[in-house]
Amino acid sequence: MVYRIMLPRKICFGVGALDTLGDEATKLAAKCALIVTDPGVYQAGLTDPVKEQLSKARLSVDIFAEAEPEPTFPRLNAAAEQLRKESYDLLVGVGGGSSMDTAKGLSVLLAHGGKGQDYGGIDKVPGPGIPIFTIPTTAGTGSEVTNIAIFTDVDKGVKIGIVSPYLLARLALVDPTLTYRCPPKVTAASGIDALIHAIECYTGNKANTFTDALALEAMRVIVGNLRTVVENGSDKEARNHMAEGALLAGIAFGNSGVAAVHALAYPLGSRFHVPHGVANGLLLPYVMECNLSVNLPKYATIAKMLGADTEGLSLQKAAEKGVEAAKALAVDIGIPLHLRDLGVPKKALEEMAVATMDLTRLLANNPKELTLDDVRHIWQNAW
Repeated sequence: MVYRIMLPRKICFGVGALDTLGDEATKLAAKCALIVTDPGVYQAGLTDPVKEQLSKARLSVDIFAEAEPEPTFPRLNAAAEQLRKESYDLLVGVGGGSSMDTAKGLSVLLAHGGKGQDYGGIDKVPGPGIPIFTIPTTAGTGSEVTNIAIFTDVDKGVKIGIVSPYLLARLALVDPTLTYRCPPKVTAASGIDALIHAIECYTGNKANTFTDALALEAMRVIVGNLRTVVENGSDKEARNHMAEGALLAGIAFGNSGVAAVHALAYPLGSRFHVPHGVANGLLLPYVMECNLSVNLPKYATIAKMLGADTEGLSLQKAAEKGVEAAKALAVDIGIPLHLRDLGVPKKALEEMAVATMDLTRLLANNPKELTLDDVRHIWQNAW
């Protein structure tokens, strides 16, 4: 099997990693940086140490704190128009996936012009953008190490990815201390999102030995610590492990992709504004249940990684245990198991099923080739 691995130019992980930020910016010969973040991260003061490190390195630093929780093309385009009058030579995405994706989108638009919609799809970015540093404040999205940025096309009511190697960060800096104050609900949603990245890339059609190894280790680390950090966010050791597990899962799915869980989550998020991690966590067991038959050995392994006792069971029974373990984990960390609990009306299921089938990039990586009836069945079970 031939596979290729794409990574940021440099990854820096560990407690205290943020202290190296100024040196990294100096090596890039950057003079004028823009920190891209969202209002919550800014108000929590998490951009303060980032700005301090850049200022120590004698960079001029501005802050754009208007990234949306679920970024849209209209807001991205408006931000680019507002910022074009400046001459930034470094963008620093600080926050969750939305802030880092916004930084990636701005990198493209400020360098090449046009609108975000012009670059939706695979390899439509014509060349390098403004250099990006990515600094996550949650343990989950993996956006710091991926070559994709997700935005909602408001007119079409769908989420679209800009996918290009030019979106890879010059530096992905993961300092777990920035996640210590993450609230329980965000910790739960981002953590299960990271777990699903590992599960989907492990079972996907583009899986390979390199990403399998990372995905399995990510599952082990995340499952071993997720309940703890949701229940006790002050557990620094568990926080450190979660940050590393999310990083490993990000590298894995950044190279082997995700699949049907994400395909279903996108219309749910864009239509009903369900946070991405919550949507993924709710849908995971129902998609797993649909996929089991095509790769029982891997799903049996996932069951063990999720903590299920599979000793002496057939592959079929072991794999089924994984579905129940996924549901149990969701319940333990406060993720709902049914769409109706989120106020999603049953009449919306058909529209979302049809919209799911348009997400061919994601569905192509699913281990089972899903028909519209398959997708309808998943939505019905999840309701």
